[in-house]
Amino acid sequence: MTKRIGRLHILTDTVQQTRFSHVELAEMAFAGGADTIQLRQKEGSTRELIETARDMKKRCAEAGVTLIVNDRLDVALASASDGVHLGQDDFPIPLARDILGPDRIIGGSAATLEEAEKCVADGADYIGFGPVFPTDSKDDAGPVSGIEVLAEVVRRYPLPIIAIGGISIKNAAEVIRAGAHGIAVISAVCCQDDPAQATRALFQALQIELSKKND
Repeated sequence: MTKRIGRLHILTDTVQQTRFSHVELAEMAFAGGADTIQLRQKEGSTRELIETARDMKKRCAEAGVTLIVNDRLDVALASASDGVHLGQDDFPIPLARDILGPDRIIGGSAATLEEAEKCVADGADYIGFGPVFPTDSKDDAGPVSGIEVLAEVVRRYPLPIIAIGGISIKNAAEVIRAGAHGIAVISAVCCQDDPAQATRALFQALQIELSKKND
């Protein structure tokens, strides 16, 4: 089975902004062209998070959009989400594969070449690499890697590389030119006045660069 790894990942957030719920952000994001939604919530009731994930899964499925749950393998399993994204200190990817099975998507986070290599060895389906640029969206973000290291990760490792960290409409094209498969953003969509339009602008920027690569 060939898994479809999206190019425009929107991580929903209700901490940096409180106007919109996870579900509302997801709907605005896929209305703007996002092909992957990642539910990201670090705190709160597990029961409520499962309910939110199930609601998001239903709406994403109707829209033909992939739903990934950040960190929480239990929530991904309980909500029948399409996959899970795991950091270096989260649930081990090989064990997650044993639990989720071969068909679900498992993404791994990496901030260095060594961590990217570990994601490959562990059997991740894609690597979320970054922070590529400075970011205030993640408290646990490590040192900025920069475009050159991103390009090296793309060159070395045979998995789709999703660039994350400080990605915006100003630099999205640059990371695609560096060879990234796609981008993942939080504040560039969630914290904007019109998340749907912000997503649309990113989608269009990606399409322009990808069309150039295919010419």
